[in-house]
Amino acid sequence: MQAVTVGEVATEFAQTLFKADNYTDYLYYYGLSVQTAEAIAEWSHARIRRELGYGDSEPREIREILQQRYQGSRYSFGYPACPHIPDQAIQLDLLQVDRIGMYMDESEQLYPEQSTTAIIAYHPVAKYFSA
Repeated sequence: MQAVTVGEVATEFAQTLFKADNYTDYLYYYGLSVQTAEAIAEWSHARIRRELGYGDSEPREIREILQQRYQGSRYSFGYPACPHIPDQAIQLDLLQVDRIGMYMDESEQLYPEQSTTAIIAYHPVAKYFSA
C-alpha cells in the first residue's frame, strides 16, 4: 500500500492565491501540486519495482509507460477496481498517515487535497484494463 502527499503547505498556498482573487495562478498552482503528488506516487512505484527485481522490464519511453509495459499496478479508491471509498479509511489507519498530516474528512475526501493512496499489486497479470 502507498500514501503520498505534497503536504498541507500546498493546500494553504493554494487557498492564499484563491482568497487573493488570483484565480489563474491558483488553478495553475493547484494543478501542478496535484500532479506532483501523482508523480511522487509513480516515482516511488517505479523504485519499488526496481527493488523487487523488475528493473530490467522498466519502460524506457513515455509511450511504454502509458501502455503499462511494466509489472505492477496501483489501484486507488474511487476507481473501478476499488469503488467503495469508505474502505480507504482502513488503509489510512494501517499506513498511519496521520504521521504525514494526511486524513480523510467527513465527506470522504483526502486531506491535504494534493495527496493520493493506492493498493499495489505486482502480479504479472495485474493490469488496469483488460484487452
